[in-house]
Amino acid sequence: MAFVDKVQVSLQAGNGGNGAVSFRREKYVDRGGPDGGNGGNGGNVVFVASRNQNTLASYRYQKRLSAESGQPGGKRRRHGKTGEDLIAAVPAGTMLVDDQGVVLADLVEDGAQVVVAKGGKGGFGNAHFISSTRQAPTVAEKGEMGQYIEATLELKMIADVGLVGLPNAGKSTLLSALSNARPEIADYPFTTLSPNLGVVDVGKSTSLLFADIPGLIEGAAEGKGLGDEFLRHVERTAVLVHLIDAYQEDIVKAYRTIQIELKSYRVDLSRRPQIVVINKIEGIAPAERQVLVDQLRQVVPKTTPLLLISAQSKEGLPDFLYKLAAKVNAQRQKEIKRIAKNPPLPVITLSDESAWQVRREKDGFVVTGKKIERFAARTDFDSPAGIARLRDIMKKMGIWHELSRQGAKPGNIVKLADVNNIEY
Repeated sequence: MAFVDKVQVSLQAGNGGNGAVSFRREKYVDRGGPDGGNGGNGGNVVFVASRNQNTLASYRYQKRLSAESGQPGGKRRRHGKTGEDLIAAVPAGTMLVDDQGVVLADLVEDGAQVVVAKGGKGGFGNAHFISSTRQAPTVAEKGEMGQYIEATLELKMIADVGLVGLPNAGKSTLLSALSNARPEIADYPFTTLSPNLGVVDVGKSTSLLFADIPGLIEGAAEGKGLGDEFLRHVERTAVLVHLIDAYQEDIVKAYRTIQIELKSYRVDLSRRPQIVVINKIEGIAPAERQVLVDQLRQVVPKTTPLLLISAQSKEGLPDFLYKLAAKVNAQRQKEIKRIAKNPPLPVITLSDESAWQVRREKDGFVVTGKKIERFAARTDFDSPAGIARLRDIMKKMGIWHELSRQGAKPGNIVKLADVNNIEY
């Protein structure tokens, strides 16, 4: 399956079913009364993080995800069937962002799930409106529309270690030497065209998840080569392993090139904990190896480990893995302590759903407000009883009085929810 890490989708939650207008009529039951049932709620669009998924390829051609709508109510107070939720499985590390750039969900852990698009509520049937003063209501509500959202799915792999470096630094060779991953390997640049994952065992009780990121080149931040498109996959890694080819003409320049690209990314990745590794040392004498180390140490921070390995002959790999495992563990523990010390505060938004506003325009009046707009959306404007009920609600909420205060006259048009019209 092709590796896909970013797709755009349309999410449509199910609509609520309409309530029913019905009266009980049986041979030996006189004046049975209203018995119209409520409509069923629409299904939600739910995203679930799954470790069995590693790409968003299944959504490349399935651009529209729709949940089932609720069924209408029936006579004898029968409620409509609730629509089935649409469960969409995505890889752990998937972020959902709407078309305004707002993060809707960030599914980091396996099994995490979130309702992204909510289904509409079912409308009440006329049996719901029975009261001591209203014995035979003929009004029923329409079901609410389900939420529609345009969203982007963006996968950011969750790995312990991210392998970065110039093309042909030996990242894929190292990954294949350490794990069962089998990335494409060749002696030309950009062999790796998409990130590869591999699980590496360190001793008997520790394992690390490696992510091999396609080679960067100078100017990647401006879109050259493969650009920095795949750097999103190292945003969540604990440690970066910067691999440098020992046969580079200028290893200092090679080091600086990658550091500049990491820093130029939208998140400064150059500040992420790193281990710098000189690869392909199998054919280099010990004295020449030390020269390479001395050259790099002039620009590599003293706190950053600098190691020599050969992914081909596996020289230096055991020491490299143990030091890497220790650094990953230290970083994870540091992150746990940071979160424990400064737990994320819940975001609390205060909203008064009952609030409304009346605005005068050339051709009439416009009424806005979350609660009244919901009532308007559930009103059947082809039903005189439904319109009468909406007028009563507007009077109880004080909207009718505000319309009068602003000069509304009989026959003036009042627009609700920017769609439905009612006469004052």
